[in-house]
Amino acid sequence: MIRRMNCLMRLHGIYPNALCQRHAPANNRNYANQTGTPDDERAAGGNQQNSKNRTGGGGSKSLPVVRNPFTAAQEKTKGSYLTMVEIFAGRDVHRRNHVEFIYAALKHMAEFGVENDLEVYKALINVMPKGKFIPTNLFQSEFMHYPKQQQCIIDLLEQMEDNGVMPDYEMEAMLLNVFGKKGHPLRKYWRMMYWMPKFKNLSPWPLPDHVPDDTLEIAKLAVKRMCTVDLRSQVSVYETKNVKDAVDDTWIVSGMSAEQSKLLREHSQKKALYIEGPFLIWIRNRRINYFTLRADPDLELLASLDEQERQIDQDDVTNIEVPFFGRPPPRRHNQLGKVRSVHQQEDGTIFAICATGTSTKDSLLSWIRLLEANGNAALGGIPVLFRFTSTVPAKAVEIEGASEVPVPSDSRSKQNVRKSKIVKFNLI
Repeated sequence: MIRRMNCLMRLHGIYPNALCQRHAPANNRNYANQTGTPDDERAAGGNQQNSKNRTGGGGSKSLPVVRNPFTAAQEKTKGSYLTMVEIFAGRDVHRRNHVEFIYAALKHMAEFGVENDLEVYKALINVMPKGKFIPTNLFQSEFMHYPKQQQCIIDLLEQMEDNGVMPDYEMEAMLLNVFGKKGHPLRKYWRMMYWMPKFKNLSPWPLPDHVPDDTLEIAKLAVKRMCTVDLRSQVSVYETKNVKDAVDDTWIVSGMSAEQSKLLREHSQKKALYIEGPFLIWIRNRRINYFTLRADPDLELLASLDEQERQIDQDDVTNIEVPFFGRPPPRRHNQLGKVRSVHQQEDGTIFAICATGTSTKDSLLSWIRLLEANGNAALGGIPVLFRFTSTVPAKAVEIEGASEVPVPSDSRSKQNVRKSKIVKFNLI
């Protein structure tokens, strides 16, 4: 009877608070508008906290919190990375939250320096349970059976592709055991094995699998790559300590061909040479600065070459003149003239390139002296000027922002400020 009366009073809205607190069960005190004494709140605090953890705090369901072991690792090495993967794989038979673990491991690969290691990627694939995600019929294979797990491994393979890591046949066997021969990750693997070897062997400048960390070796690779434009180019390595009165004790990697030496001997001593740079060249994920020794373009030679190119091409068959009605056939003239070298461009003539360990003016001055002492005696009578280019003002404006630059009141000062943002320093 008391229970029926309580239900009727609750339906009609006439249930008093005192009667509700008196007859309500103690384990159901979890209402949002419940009020009570501080002692009651402290007593019910543990139950309310447990209920919040179960319901997500706001009444909606939430995912369980998974601890990320890669952020708390003290040693950022490959050994510690593989150890954490082995601990997760051997912790539980069912390997719960393996997708979240793989995504966290992919995110922190660069911190451990294993983003280019094939062994690490295979260890992450080995975390997946075997045989559970294999489709059993046509519909499961085409509609991506277990899409979350398959997309996780596809993202892993895409990260391998972005980093230039080529898979092997052992990875194919691992993907076959996890997703079967109809799985989408195995299809992604087959596409990678078709295209990646083609792109890897397509470059005319092959690089080792692991680019050396030594700056001298990177400079050799860079200069040798740029000197392939002339097959007779020679790459030489000099030491500045062999130069008298040299301040910097460093190395110099220089590239020069016999054609460039000939152009340097024929260059007029009244025209100056310029050392320009530094320019950047990338060797995979490494970069190096290099400098060029160049002169202004030979306008007379370029004009004569343009005139020759404007003459009639004897091999052009679009307008054939047929010798009919007593008209003599066209006479072919031997067109002999100067041929432009590959080093003579519209913007100037390149005589040599180099990369130094310090990229300073003293090391470049030692480079000129070493070139003069090694078969280029014409450099002794030609003035050589330094022309360095720097974009420091533009970079400063980019970092500080245009809003922080004070704008003067008059218009002339505004124009000066606007010009100072794009000016470059040319130190000659």
